[in-house]
Amino acid sequence: MLEKDNLQNADGQEDTIKNEVSENPVENSESEVEISSTSTTEGESIENVADSELAENTLANDDNDLGGEVEEMQVDDNTSQVDTASANDDNDDDSDESEDDDEEHEETDLDHVGSIAAANAEDSEDETNAERHEIEEIDYHALSLEQLVKEFENLVASRKIQTIRKPVNEIKSEFNQKYKALYEEKKEEFVNEGGNEIDFYFQSDIKNSFNVVYRDYKGKLNTYHKELERNLNANLENRLHIIEEIKGLINVEENINTTYKHFKDLQEQWRHAGPIPRNHYNDVWNTYHHHVEIFYDFLHLNRDLRDMDFKHNLEEKRKVIKRAEELGEIGDINLAFRELQLLHKIWKEELGPVDREYRDEIWEQFSAATKVIHDKRQDYLNNLEQAFEDNLVVKKDIIAKIEAIAKKDIKNHNGWQQGIKEIEALREAFFTAGRVPRANNQECWNEFKAAVRSFNRAKNAYYKGLKKDQFDNLQKKLDLIKIAEDNKDSTDFETVTPLMKNIQNQWKDIGHVPRKDSNKVWKQFKSACNYYFDRLHDKQREADKELYDAFDKKNELLKKLKSFELTEDIQKDKKKVQEIIDAWKSIGHVPNNKRFIEGKFNKVLDGIFKKLKIDSSKAEMIKYENKLESLSNPDDTRALDNERSFIRKKIDEIKSEINQLENNLMFFSDTNSDNPLVQEVHKNIAKQKEVLETWKQKLVKIKDMY
Repeated sequence: MLEKDNLQNADGQEDTIKNEVSENPVENSESEVEISSTSTTEGESIENVADSELAENTLANDDNDLGGEVEEMQVDDNTSQVDTASANDDNDDDSDESEDDDEEHEETDLDHVGSIAAANAEDSEDETNAERHEIEEIDYHALSLEQLVKEFENLVASRKIQTIRKPVNEIKSEFNQKYKALYEEKKEEFVNEGGNEIDFYFQSDIKNSFNVVYRDYKGKLNTYHKELERNLNANLENRLHIIEEIKGLINVEENINTTYKHFKDLQEQWRHAGPIPRNHYNDVWNTYHHHVEIFYDFLHLNRDLRDMDFKHNLEEKRKVIKRAEELGEIGDINLAFRELQLLHKIWKEELGPVDREYRDEIWEQFSAATKVIHDKRQDYLNNLEQAFEDNLVVKKDIIAKIEAIAKKDIKNHNGWQQGIKEIEALREAFFTAGRVPRANNQECWNEFKAAVRSFNRAKNAYYKGLKKDQFDNLQKKLDLIKIAEDNKDSTDFETVTPLMKNIQNQWKDIGHVPRKDSNKVWKQFKSACNYYFDRLHDKQREADKELYDAFDKKNELLKKLKSFELTEDIQKDKKKVQEIIDAWKSIGHVPNNKRFIEGKFNKVLDGIFKKLKIDSSKAEMIKYENKLESLSNPDDTRALDNERSFIRKKIDEIKSEINQLENNLMFFSDTNSDNPLVQEVHKNIAKQKEVLETWKQKLVKIKDMY
């Protein structure tokens, strides 16, 4: 059977890993933060705060809602098993991926401060954001199924489990699409070969490997979420305890300096207390800042300490502003944006208030530096969108080329094999072309699948018809085998030999048979034919024993000539070579199918003549005499007649060439001049005359043979 196909369809397998994990606020914490960006000035007050003098310690975007208790993630080990009976559920897996795709674009509707607040809010329950950014972005669309599984394994083995959700979702999406394509291709082949669709079953080792890695990932993620929940609640308890201690400072009867030092220690503990559950975030932060401001009101009794704190905070905030302005000059906009996030976090969570007279001024400076980076990032994202649009144009062009190939009227196996190679190259180009706008992604993918499916259906239809032809060809070849085997022992060589040659020619014209039978029938046919022709050759050798003996003798002389070594006595060497030549001539004719030995003999002579420095014309005549000996046959002079006609024709051609050269000399005024062109013509004439003389000598030799 001819190999039907080495091309994967571009459709997806109707099989999927079903994610039955209940919706989990912790898992989605990176994108479900509610951001309020309605206020961007630092000095606005916080609700229920009695004294607004120090309200800048919470930027207007402090009211991020990080709500949502951490729920325990339940993972069913069976949820990732392949279920070929429900293969149409593939799209169910992508519900948790949509929020990750183009996540950088979701903040474009916010102002420059709101975008920073939104980015920081994503990290409010997770301190591994920096590591998440360090993960190299890979175009998973360009990877094969095996490469996707390998990349998945590397991520799970080498990265913190909470940092890889986005690449895992991308890998899962690409794997499902490509596996679905493989599944549908195998099913279509099964049906085209006569199978019933309801009986189709396909299970791949690569799918099993993916499921194993996916279960490992979900198990580790579940463990991480449980541990995270415990840590968040512990941090919450710690922060509430710190607030209670700050509240108690107001009523402590001790030296104000001691109280202030205790307050600074509590602030330092607060900075390192770690993340807390979202649903407590706003209340806890507002409560903390409220009691911090009450404490600063209490410090009115000692303005020196408060002014010293204000001064320190002002100096630190100016350093932050300077660094933010420097970030606006670096080329790596993503790096600048991530560091700007950190600066906003420091400004908001670590640095306290400044004197009211500087408050608006430094906030406006910081906001202006933030806007520079924000605007650059917006330009970068816009350019990225344009790149996606360009990729879409490239992929549309690839789809058009696939459709054009699918519409070709291909009539033979070689044509289809060429088409398969072209489609495979276009598939590879499609997968490596890069991302397209999200709004066009599914449509582009569907068009690609449809185009490749159209080609595959036409290809499969051709090979389905070809199978029938191959079985017909098999029967024809079996008939020829029977003829060959029935006649291989025949002694009527005159009648059977043309028959055997005829069926060999018929065999060549029949065409392909099923691959599983190809070698078997060829060996049968070849064996029968070889058996007959070996018998024929043995009989011919027996009839032409004298000729074959002559061949054996010439073969021995050829070996002797090949091993001939020159001495310092050239004349003696020439004599020995001539003796070998004379012996060669005396042996006589060889079978027609062995006359190639004459050419081998002359070729060896050429090498020896060059070493002996024998005149080329003389050497040519010696070799020619050997040739004439092989052509001579008293009973049939046709070979000599043909050779004589050939030499006469060559003589006429050379004479015509000499005449042409002599005519060319007439175009020069002085045919005896030193003009290089004139000299070159004279050389050619002399050379042609030498060649003419050699051919005339050959003609004389032929005449002597009659």
